[in-house]
Amino acid sequence: MLSYWEEQYLLDYDRIIVGSGITGLSTAISLKDRHPSMRILVIERGILPTGASTKNAGFACIGSFTEILADLKSMPEEAMLKIVALRLKGLNILTKRLPILKEQCLQYGSYELISEEELSLLDQLSSINTTLKSILPGDAFTIDNGKISEFGFHPQYTKALIRNNFEGELNTGLMMRSLLDEAIKKGVEIKTGCTVTQFEETGSQVLVTVETLNGQTITFRAQQMAICTNAFANLLVPGLDIAPGRGQVLITKPIPGLRFKGIFHFDEGYYYFRELDGRVLFGGGRNLDFEGETTREIALNERLQQNLEEKLQQVIIPNTPYEIDRRWAGIMAFGKDKQPILQRYSPAIVIGARLGGMGVAIGSALGEQLAAWLE
Repeated sequence: MLSYWEEQYLLDYDRIIVGSGITGLSTAISLKDRHPSMRILVIERGILPTGASTKNAGFACIGSFTEILADLKSMPEEAMLKIVALRLKGLNILTKRLPILKEQCLQYGSYELISEEELSLLDQLSSINTTLKSILPGDAFTIDNGKISEFGFHPQYTKALIRNNFEGELNTGLMMRSLLDEAIKKGVEIKTGCTVTQFEETGSQVLVTVETLNGQTITFRAQQMAICTNAFANLLVPGLDIAPGRGQVLITKPIPGLRFKGIFHFDEGYYYFRELDGRVLFGGGRNLDFEGETTREIALNERLQQNLEEKLQQVIIPNTPYEIDRRWAGIMAFGKDKQPILQRYSPAIVIGARLGGMGVAIGSALGEQLAAWLE
């Protein structure tokens, strides 16, 4: 039940953006940069962003060495370079928009642990560096084996250590808090706790119907709309090539004398860990249960959580006492290829989704393109 005042003054906007994650907020901010007086509404189904924007590990990634090699088995070199370039572009937009993130990004570096079975891949390191120089100002990867013992990794697993010279860490919480603050400062309205149940184009308007947490149904109106809900986008637009991919994460309590800082990957990027406030944040293992993790249910997978603990003990902090502080999961989005979905659904509706676990890197770039379409 709406009052006359609500109906007349509180439901009409110039643009509506569905999803308040990195892509949605970036779209709103980019639109406001172009058109400061534009009335923009961002709608979020959760009280906090629902997918992975606030649940990721805080990696500013362009792709690890073994991940890029794996990509080249399934796509042409040109397609791989296009994806890496998009990640670079997105990170540049993000850190330029939020300078506080740039200050910390490359402070401690990014590394990949190479196992015995992967040692032969190092023969391709030079050629991959040469390939990437078409989009990077220097070598992407250098071998840094001296840090294996310095960081305390188990030498039985880690036979080589590769440094990625163009990756770094971000503070996920600070990033999202800063994006929210920037959007609000520019006059973007954000409504949380309301799920978009349907939308309809009627001539010059898009009608967007939401259901609130208390069961109320409200229809907002706008000239154009962007769908930025990543793994949840095909709930609104059936037929999109999107498969959800859940990621498992744990974080320890502070560990005295923890010997490494920075961000780290192994096993083609399927495992990732970092130091955070004297703790180890560790996630991954989705490749052990693709079927089970192809879900939008935000829940723990006990098998994968146990696997993370085993890898933590055996590879990362061998012979080191630790306690787990908390565990969580986030929902990413994947498809038949690694290119994100960036398309016009209709003249009034655009979609930015399926970020392939690289939302931190590419969300801002997608937002800029979506904003250009919504002008």
